[in-house]
Amino acid sequence: MARLVASRVLDVPDFPKPDVLFKDLMPLFADGVAFRAVVDGIVEHHGRDSFDVVVGIEARGFVVAAAIAYATGKGVVPVRKAGKLPRAAYAESYALEYGEATLEVHQDAFTAGQRALVVDDVLATGGTARATLDLVERAGGTVAGFTVLLELSFLGGRERLSPRGVHALLTV
Repeated sequence: MARLVASRVLDVPDFPKPDVLFKDLMPLFADGVAFRAVVDGIVEHHGRDSFDVVVGIEARGFVVAAAIAYATGKGVVPVRKAGKLPRAAYAESYALEYGEATLEVHQDAFTAGQRALVVDDVLATGGTARATLDLVERAGGTVAGFTVLLELSFLGGRERLSPRGVHALLTV
């Protein structure tokens, strides 16, 4: 799986600002056979009965979450940037490697104890992931697992999420 993901990642220098090397996973999403293999691999790793709903983190996490939800017959809960949700929401602010941001989830997104598989494209510093995992729990859900397609280990995100586990298809 790691080799498959690595073969479909493009490095984009100086995006979104100078000295940042952006890892573009759009070629993976555009390759139907590769994308299906990734989705199937995530479902196989976690087990289709280990979660009740899939949480996708804006924006590329939505792509992965929707595909996993479809493959397993589960629903999708979006975690969005501040101001994008129409109903009462919980908010969590966090530091990025190049700034600060706030994420939100609807207050009624989960039933009590509902098991959520949280997915995103990349784990960098862990700020986005930690905020999302905290939001799931604050809204009444239980984190059943956390998966990313690509982990940038040199930024230490996994350590910032400890003791929560991280499943990464590719770690660089």
